[in-house]
Amino acid sequence: MGKTLNRPVDLARLAGISPQQIRNYLDAGVLPPATRSDTGYRQLDDRHRRALLAYRALAVGHGWNPAGDIMRAIHAGDTQQALAMIDAGHADLHRQREALRLTADALETVVDTEPPARAAMQIGELADHLGVRTSTLRVWEEAELLTPQRNPATGYRTYGPREARDARIILMLRQGMHGLPQIRPILDDLRRSGSRDALRAAIAERHGELGRRAEAMLASAALLHAYLAAGNPG
Repeated sequence: MGKTLNRPVDLARLAGISPQQIRNYLDAGVLPPATRSDTGYRQLDDRHRRALLAYRALAVGHGWNPAGDIMRAIHAGDTQQALAMIDAGHADLHRQREALRLTADALETVVDTEPPARAAMQIGELADHLGVRTSTLRVWEEAELLTPQRNPATGYRTYGPREARDARIILMLRQGMHGLPQIRPILDDLRRSGSRDALRAAIAERHGELGRRAEAMLASAALLHAYLAAGNPG
């Protein structure tokens, strides 16, 4: 066994978390099994330190659940499965980059295009046109992103060309992983001044998020490689 760190509190201090969280990690299998001292205390060593650093770095780049699955696969002796999950994370990041690029190009086109002069649509018609559920349009309305008119005779919602264009912009931004609170200032800017500055800033911010995730994946790969190279109890 490597150098003993004695107690979960030692690793907890290293990571800035609680000793109970270290125990939870051990129980969840994201850290290798620990031996017990004669008095029943868990004994941790450098393997646990390396595993802890790798796991928490993986979580930043891949998410907590995938990171846990990766570490459990390693400790079960299935390194190939762990590597396959890492590959899937990189592939997903690439898909998000491509989707963001296509979304950015499409949004520029939508903003530049004058809304077509078509008859106002009811909520079901607009939902079918966009390929979303009517409940989705209601959520956007509750978030004050859409403001449909009401038919004075029936009280039904109606969406004119401008509302239909805004709904399309919202859909594209949602597909680009933008939250509803992020979308509102973009629409406000477009409606107020026709400016695309907020739109471009949101796209740039999302690019930055994906870049930071890629860097985190790179850092986690180095730490995981160090853990595997040092040997593990899987």
